[in-house]
Formats: sequence, structure tokens, C-alpha cells
Amino acid sequence: MQSFRTELENSVVEKDIIDLEAKIRQFKEGKLDEEKFRSLRLARGVYGQRQQGVQMIRIKLPYGKVSSKQLKRISDVADEYSTGRLHITTRQDIQIHYVDLNRTPELWAELEKDDVTLREACGNTVRNVTASETAGIDPNEPFDVSPYADAVFKYFLRNPIGQEMGRKFKVSFSSSDSDTGLSYMHDLGFIAKTKNGIRGFKVMIGGGLGSQPRHADTLFEFLASDQIIPLMEGVIRVFDRYGERKSRAKARMKFLLKTMGLDGFKDLLEAEQKAVPNSSVPIDTWGYPQPKITEVVPPIVQIKDDRAFELWKSTNLIPQKQAGFVAIGIKVLLGDFYTDKARQLADLVATYAAGEIRLSLRQNIVIPYVKEALIPFFYTELEKLGFVAAGYNTAADITACPGTDTCNLGIASSTGIAEELERLIKAEYPGYVSNPDVVIKISGCMNACGQHNMANIGFQGMSIRTKDKLVAPALQVLLGGGNIGNGEGRFADKVIKIPSKRGPEALRLILNDFDTNGKETNYADYYQEKGEHYFYDLLKPLADITALSTDDFIDWGATKKYEKAIGIGECAGVVIDLIATLLFESEEKIQNAQSELEQENWAASIYYSYTSMVNSAKALLTSENVKTNTHAAIIADFNEKFVKSERIEIQGGFEDLVLQLNKNEPTRTFAENYLKDAQTFLEKVAGYRKLELQHV
Repeated sequence: MQSFRTELENSVVEKDIIDLEAKIRQFKEGKLDEEKFRSLRLARGVYGQRQQGVQMIRIKLPYGKVSSKQLKRISDVADEYSTGRLHITTRQDIQIHYVDLNRTPELWAELEKDDVTLREACGNTVRNVTASETAGIDPNEPFDVSPYADAVFKYFLRNPIGQEMGRKFKVSFSSSDSDTGLSYMHDLGFIAKTKNGIRGFKVMIGGGLGSQPRHADTLFEFLASDQIIPLMEGVIRVFDRYGERKSRAKARMKFLLKTMGLDGFKDLLEAEQKAVPNSSVPIDTWGYPQPKITEVVPPIVQIKDDRAFELWKSTNLIPQKQAGFVAIGIKVLLGDFYTDKARQLADLVATYAAGEIRLSLRQNIVIPYVKEALIPFFYTELEKLGFVAAGYNTAADITACPGTDTCNLGIASSTGIAEELERLIKAEYPGYVSNPDVVIKISGCMNACGQHNMANIGFQGMSIRTKDKLVAPALQVLLGGGNIGNGEGRFADKVIKIPSKRGPEALRLILNDFDTNGKETNYADYYQEKGEHYFYDLLKPLADITALSTDDFIDWGATKKYEKAIGIGECAGVVIDLIATLLFESEEKIQNAQSELEQENWAASIYYSYTSMVNSAKALLTSENVKTNTHAAIIADFNEKFVKSERIEIQGGFEDLVLQLNKNEPTRTFAENYLKDAQTFLEKVAGYRKLELQHV
């Protein structure tokens, strides 16, 4: 473990990794509550796997941009600590599996040598900032959103306001009105716009998928680019204080917006502005690294199969606004590829392109800045790697989450049925390999990591029970979703539930019907024309479970009889804290507040002081079995039960004490005084708790 203490240059990162090592040791020694440890490791990208004793590691890759050096570093880490398989997620991350918990600090240290982080890749934090994979090369974009996504990522990384929210918070950037960043299904979505020569964004808020998808509201039709970080900080502060914490199912931003309405949320947002440290944060686009394109001339190549080459060109080449260049889309089956191929790909783009790749929201890879003259050469090189499957971003390019392969929450196999459906399309519907108007997505459960409920054709893993109480894997068929553009989208309807093994037949019926009746339109519009009942009647015969075969009880990719086994979801789990752990946490937050004060980070210090006071109040409420939920409720309940009853004396009341937070600008004087208030309050709470225990 000593190696990363001496080799890492960034002291903040080093402290983070050493802290993870210490917490693992405390957990192993029984000194740290399991639920609290779970919260801590999730915020550091360490996620419990379906298989006991091993972890999934999520590597956070802002807007999916990965340099050749970083890809090689990730490959080295995957070989050393995992199985050599890399999995691209629908949020442009890379996941590796089967990692020993004890080795995670060492793994993280290795990644950081090339500026790759795990921090806040999971947990109740600001997750990976995603963006259009064509940002910077999109012919239709008003400007490159990459520097803005990068600035947002850096500003909120380790920012105290987003470390322990009620649930995760997701942000996207779309490079044009095509909205390929899918703003309408994000907590905050930004679509690039210009107005009177000023760069800015249309801002969408409160979208989400899951079991109850919600279309985001339009917060601003146009917001100047220097305002996006102050806005996001205000949004997170409001979400942190008023967002649900007890019920995980209701703890997302979309439910807060639904409860209080857009106008009510705007009022709270306005009230928070004084606490936001900067009213304007200009983003340095000139200093953002520009691509360095190699001038190496490759050897002349001979194409072996002209027909395959022409098909590949028709589906896998992406127009690029820079004259003389194209981007290449690599269709990655299920988002899985291996380190030997990754290293060769890294060398290829470093030598003959711009030394970077992009990971897409559909689990694919994009190579930007390929000279048009080098297309045949790249095809032959990618062919050696098995990376020339035609059908990038078409109906034959199915998105699927890991499902029951590794995820705790998986109910039915998503990867198995995805492979079968791709095989079916290639074999029986070859025309769909070139059809970008039909989008198919699959999730292994209702949480929608495969984004099934925004697809034209979606499948969600479920289970069904027969009259004899036998359980079989099933699929919910969803139809009619789609991205309209400019912040507008449709969520798919839940049409019918069928046994999983009938999934291929369901797809046949759907595509045959579309081929017969819907050729003159796209699938989303065709579904709207026909309606849900039409498709329910079409698929109804497949829902009959009166005579299931033995094969119906075996899931895709499995050999044994299906058993429904769902673990505890960790990705945004609510943490059940012990009282002692809460008070210990409050002490740590005081220390953090003092450290930030010394570094003249007034706003960060103030927020640590705030969370210390809320934490301390939560500890005493928990000790009396008072249910704690939102920060706002904790503050009000503590004032009612402890201050008004005169059990703890606070001049002016607890609410006035704590909510100085948004009544004052973040100055040195206020940060110092607020920290003293937090220290005094913690002393009072600790003293009260000590007396309470003496009388037990």
C-alpha cells in the first residue's frame, strides 16, 4: 500500500485513497458499521456484485472521452485486478468485475497515474457527466460542449454539496437539437444553443427513468454558459435539503419536482442563490485541449470483401464537421470488449488518428478524426480486432445492462436475450442492420440501466408465476418510446408481459407488422398511430402461460432452472446509520470544514459545517426513534422536539441557526462564525447524548 503514498502527486487524491484503505481496515475489524461502509465505498466507485466476496469497480470517464494512455492504463488495471473484460455502460463509464475489496485502494492509485478516477462513480452523488459522443465533431452543433461538460465534472468532483444526497444526480450535455445526450430523462440536461452570438443552453430539469419515468421540465429556454455551474449548485443544494431520504423509491429529483411543482422549486432555488459562492463561472474554452492529429502515413491495404466493406461504410461512418475527416463507430456487442483488443485499439488511434476514443450512451466506441483517405486502412485494422460488425446505432445494435450476470438487482437475463435478438435480426431481418429508426433496449429489472422505457422497442426483465406457483423468467414488452429532439421525448408504454423465451417471437411479430403496415414512417410514429391496444392484441397469444414448456423455466444463457434472486440494490441505497457513527461523522465534517477554511474555500467550509449540524441533529432524533427523512424535516423536528422543549438550549432556535446557510454570502467571516456554531452545537449534542447514556 506504500507505493501510492509516494508516487501520487495529487495530495487530495492520495488522501482519498488512503482514507478508503483505512475505512476498509476499520470495516474488517468491526469498527465501522456495514451500511455506513457501503455508502463510503460506493462514493468511491466500489459496488457490491451479485457474486459474494467480489466487487464491481466503476471507472468514471467524463463525457466518455478516453485517451490512448488512459485506455492502456485501464487495460493494465483490468488484467492485474480483474478478469480482463471491460464493460461500457449507458453512462459512458467502464466497469470491471470480480475485484477483491482489499485491493481497491491499490487499483485506484494505479488508475490515477493517468488521471482516471473512481470518485463518485456510484452512490448518492453527482454521477458521471455524460455528453453526445460526437461533441466537437457534430456538423449540426453550434459549439463543442466538451469543455462545458469537463468544467461541470471538475467543479462538482469532491464538492461537499453533492456527497451524501438522498439519491444519485445525473447530468447530460447535448451537442445539438438532436439531443443525443437525452436531456429529457436527466436530473439536469443541457442542450447547446446560441442567442445573439452568446453561447448558452436550453436547460431541462427533473427527468428520469426507472419504474416511474418522468419527462423533464424546461427550466430555461436559454441560459448563458457562465450561469450553468451556479445554477447546478443551487439545484443540488435544494435537492440535498428537501429531497426524500427515507424511501429510496421516491428519492430522485423527479419526485421532488412532481411534489412541489416547477414554480415551487424555482422559489427555493431563488432563495438559495445568496449561498452560492459564484454568480458567474466563465468556462475556459480556449484552454481546453485541442486534438493532435498524427501525420503518420499507413501502408496501402487491399479490401478482401468489398460488399462487407461497403455495408460497413454505410452504417458505421459518422460525418464530421472538420473537412477531410470522419468518425468511425464501433458496434460493441453488449458493451463488452477485452484488454488485448483495447490496447491494440489504443495504439491504432494514437498512431493514425487523434489519440482518443469516445464511449457512447449505447455502449459503443467512436474513433474521431480519421482521415477520409485512411478509411480502408482503419477497416482492415479494425477487422483484425473483430470490430467491424455493421449496424452501429441501428436496430441490430441492441443496448443491454448486465442484468443477472453480475448485478444484485437483476431479475432476468438481459444480455442473453439481447444476444439472441441480435442474432435473429441479422439472420431473418438483414435490412434492419441498416435501419437507424428502430431502437431496441433491454434492462434486467425496472431500474432501467438499459434505458428500456425510452426505446422504440424495449424489454424489461421480470418473473411470472403460474397457477401451480412455479416461477419463470419473463419480459415486459414496452413500445413507442423515442427521442424527438430539443428536449422532447416519449416514454414507452408497458404493453404486455410474456415468458422470456418468447422474446424472439415477440420481436418477429412486431417487425413483421411494421414491415407490412409501417414502411412509410419511423417506428415511434407508427406506434402512436396504431396505439397500445393494437399491439396488446398482436402480442396477446404470447402471454398465455397455461402450458409452459420445460425450456420456459430456463433463462437465456443459463442451464439451470430459473430462480428469482434479488440482492440489495446499492447504487443509490439509503444508509441506515448508527448514532455513534453519525456523531463520529459530524466530527469528521467539522475537521473538513476547518481544513477548507484554512485553504480559503469559504463555501465548502460552510457546507461541511451545515452537514455536521444536520448530522448531529439526526443522531439525537434517531436515538429517540424519530423517523428522519429530508434535511428540512430533520431541522424542523429537532427544533420542535429538543429546542422548544428546552432540552437543548439554542438562542433563536435551531432552524435560524442552521439556515444561516442560505441567508449569508459565503465570506471568510461567515465561514468562521458558522464553523464555531457547528462546533458548539456538536458539543451540546455530544454532551446531551453522554448524559442520556448514563441514565439508560
